[in-house]
Amino acid sequence: MHLADEAHALWLKTEEELAEIGLPPPFWAFAWAGGQGLARYLLDNPSTVRGAAVLDFATGSGLVAIAAKLAGAATVCAADIDPFCEAAVRLNAAANGVGVDCVIADLVDTDDGWDVLLAGDVFYDRAIVERLRPWFARLSSRGCRILVGDPGRAYLPRDVLSERATYRVPVSRDLEDAEVKKTTVWGWTG
Repeated sequence: MHLADEAHALWLKTEEELAEIGLPPPFWAFAWAGGQGLARYLLDNPSTVRGAAVLDFATGSGLVAIAAKLAGAATVCAADIDPFCEAAVRLNAAANGVGVDCVIADLVDTDDGWDVLLAGDVFYDRAIVERLRPWFARLSSRGCRILVGDPGRAYLPRDVLSERATYRVPVSRDLEDAEVKKTTVWGWTG
């Protein structure tokens, strides 16, 4: 994977420069704990996505999308709102010898008929939870399987999730509060 090595320095430098021109910080440049756990789960449990049409929502670097394709997904759409993600996803997919589609758009409230929706580390903000809950509920009610990777973020909606697996994953102390973080993979039940 092509990821940032100097997490703190890159974050500070790019956050300032990008803010000046109205762009978000480089979330795509890091393998966040929730995504790492979710990717590991897919590789450990390939039947979860084998032959499926998969959406990796808030893809960032493409880590989860790549794991889904390696695990045998028929199609994978890596989606994010940050235009820099597209280059990161394409580089990382090529480095791993897989092809994934990349969409730069806000797909909340859309439904392209995915069999599986994957969401790594998305419950970090109350506003995003308020947008995702009804969308995930609608997708789930029509049969889409939703898997979430999360290291215990404050706004994780535990009341609509069931635990599938737990992993300890390496993270940057500069971005997280530890060098190793426990992350859980959850299935959406709501």
